[in-house]
Amino acid sequence: MKKMSVALLGFLFASSLFAQTGAKPTSTKPTATKTATAKPTTSKPTVVPASILKTNRDSASYALGVRIAQNIKDQGFDNLDPAIIAKGINDVFNKKAIVLPDATLDKCIGEFQQKVAAEKSAKGKMEGQKFLAENAKRKGVVTTKSGLQYEVIKTGTDTTKPKLNDKVKCHYHGTLINGTVFDSSVDRGEPISFAVTGVIAGWTEALQLMTVGSKWKLFVPSELAYGDRQMGASIPAGSTLIFEVEILAIEK
Repeated sequence: MKKMSVALLGFLFASSLFAQTGAKPTSTKPTATKTATAKPTTSKPTVVPASILKTNRDSASYALGVRIAQNIKDQGFDNLDPAIIAKGINDVFNKKAIVLPDATLDKCIGEFQQKVAAEKSAKGKMEGQKFLAENAKRKGVVTTKSGLQYEVIKTGTDTTKPKLNDKVKCHYHGTLINGTVFDSSVDRGEPISFAVTGVIAGWTEALQLMTVGSKWKLFVPSELAYGDRQMGASIPAGSTLIFEVEILAIEK
């Protein structure tokens, strides 16, 4: 049997905790607005009462469930039915017959993962295309044949440009089109060195156009970045990325 992804396995463990504790997941749908004549309702706690965590084993079990669930949400893979997952877990632990043939389990998981990823990527790409279309109209923004867009912030005094087989030392600041920062050597206060070919395609193209000492703002469409892949919690699939990149030196 193929190995299950860590993310999905984690979600299953988190869901099993719901089954064991009897806690119900809260709905992500907004609550309907009530009229002035409606009777007030008492909200029920949505967390497990600390009183049921009587031993270190209980606390560790709950803490692990929280961390796993947080990791799943960070990866954007949370559109599953906890009740049905809990049934699958209970069927296995209670040695009941499973509803699906064992040979089809990994196929079902894979197809669902692909469907969710495709939907999220399509949405991200559509938002990115709309952003780039508007951005291309701004004065000073240049669009290359590949679809990469750039804006010169500072022109370096050195006329040397990195070649494909070079290694460069850079400072950069990366955000999504909504302004969310996902990575920044500037914030860390430490530049980074890497091969021109060791980065996303949009960077590889831009670095060969820039001169040492220059600083550009890059607008990288998803196909020149990470495409349909989600990169951890910070970069959703299909994302258009924005970078401020400064070449400090070409390293030999």
